[in-house]
Amino acid sequence: MTRLLPGVIAMAAIVVASNILVQFLFGNWLTWGAFTYPLAFLVTDVMNRVYGVTAARKVVLVGFVTGVICSFIGTQIMGEFGPLVTLRIAMGSGLAFLTAQLLDVAIFDRLREGRWWRAPVVSTLIGSSVDTAIFFSIAFSGTLTFLEPANDVSWAGEVLPLLGAGPMAPLWVSLAVADWMVKLALALLALVPFRVLVTKLSPNPA
Repeated sequence: MTRLLPGVIAMAAIVVASNILVQFLFGNWLTWGAFTYPLAFLVTDVMNRVYGVTAARKVVLVGFVTGVICSFIGTQIMGEFGPLVTLRIAMGSGLAFLTAQLLDVAIFDRLREGRWWRAPVVSTLIGSSVDTAIFFSIAFSGTLTFLEPANDVSWAGEVLPLLGAGPMAPLWVSLAVADWMVKLALALLALVPFRVLVTKLSPNPA
C-alpha cells in the first residue's frame, strides 16, 4: 500500500482542490475547477501503467470517497442561492467520477500493449467525454428535474447561442461543451508528465 501512497495523496488532493475551485468562475463558461479535475485521469493512468489495474482502481476508490465527503460538506454550507452542493450535483459528480474513472482504467488496460501514448490518450478522451455527459446531464438537464424537484435549475435551461457564438442550445450544454474541450486539451498536454512520471517510477518505461 505504501507504494500507492503518492497516487492516493495526489488523487485526493485533486478532488479536494477541484471541489473548492469549482466555486470560482473562469470566464463565462468555466470554473477554475475545470483545469484541475482532469488531472485525476493522469493520476489514474500513471498508476495503471506502473502498478496495474488493481492499484489504479484502489486510487479511483479513494478519489470517489473523497468526492463524496466533499459533496456532503458542500451540502452543509449555505451560499447566496442555497447549499453550495445540491443533491443533483452530488449525484452527478459521484456517478460521473466513478463511471468515467473505472472506464478509463478498463480501456487503458485493454490498450496497454500498444504504443506508449495510445492507452492514456484513448482512455482519457473516452473517460472524459463520459464524465462530462453524465455530470452535466444529471446536474442541470431539465428532463431530470424529478431527481430533485425542489432544486430550480431553470436558469441552466435558458436557450442561448452555443458558447456565445454557435447554434442555439440550453446554457448547460455550453457549460458542458466548454468543460469537455478543456478536458480534451489537457488529455493531450498530460502526455508529457505521463511519460516523465512513468519513466521515473517504472524500471521498464511505458
